[in-house]
Amino acid sequence: MSAVDPLSAEVITLFASITDRYTREYESAAAHHGLTPQQVKALLVLAEAPLPMRRVAERLGTEPSNLTSVVDRLQARELLERQPDPSDRRIKLLVTTDAGKAAAKDLRERLRFASDPLAALDPDQRHALRDLLRLMIDS
Repeated sequence: MSAVDPLSAEVITLFASITDRYTREYESAAAHHGLTPQQVKALLVLAEAPLPMRRVAERLGTEPSNLTSVVDRLQARELLERQPDPSDRRIKLLVTTDAGKAAAKDLRERLRFASDPLAALDPDQRHALRDLLRLMIDS
């Protein structure tokens, strides 16, 4: 295995720093509300619109069975509730309560970096970064 050149090492360190900052911000916002980062992510997805658990799981990149305990805890905290889907009563929609909407609003305000980590980049820089990252992944 060859040694990593100094520039590559610096870029790798920067990737790690970005990931760390993103993670710390989610953990801090979650802790403020007594939630886990996964609960925060689910609550933020549901604050956009009611969804069945399967769709929430897809958005979070997890299995619905892994989301059940997250949803149960959010429901116990009265941040969301399960309601029958008006178009198919066999399906339960996850719907944020007023308290859940308020918590989601506060969480969005606390997630300044995590909500838009590319805020410091102009559109041309964002496109260039995207293209470079795609090149890295595709190589």
